[in-house]
Amino acid sequence: MNELCKIIKDMVVPNFMNIRTSLRTYDRDALCCGSPCWRWAYHAIHSADKWFINPCVYDEPPFHEEGLDNPDKPATVVLSDEKLLEYLDAVEKKTLDYLDTLTDDMLYECPENCEHTRMELVLRQFRHISFHTGMLNGQTALATGKFPMWVSQADKYVDDGIFFGRYRKGQVTK
Repeated sequence: MNELCKIIKDMVVPNFMNIRTSLRTYDRDALCCGSPCWRWAYHAIHSADKWFINPCVYDEPPFHEEGLDNPDKPATVVLSDEKLLEYLDAVEKKTLDYLDTLTDDMLYECPENCEHTRMELVLRQFRHISFHTGMLNGQTALATGKFPMWVSQADKYVDDGIFFGRYRKGQVTK
């Protein structure tokens, strides 16, 4: 039985939808703690790529350079929003495919060479993605006076190209 894995998968989809909305609404060059917002977006996506499954057995993406995932370090690589969204799509697919391979019992186990259980890794990334999504959305709200849309349940999402408004038709159930 994989009830926990199904719940995780159902919850991770809105997490990816929310950070995707952040990337579609933010000012990529606005500074947050001294670094452009696109670096914080990359940091969050890269962390999900590396830490959701197993940070100890991981290959960097081909466009990565040392330190690019740390917004406090200088980097020569500049990633476009298109590249960030492509990377996010790939990380989401990789994550969902991974979740399809798990059983609930496997959530209590540590992956190869890793000190954290799979459940710990999953929960850390839920927290991390949500933190940085909120950070990016806060920057957008301050700059525009509008709050980017937040998806709570993927099955209630209305894909109409409108990315602002906390409460959207079809997303709030009474």
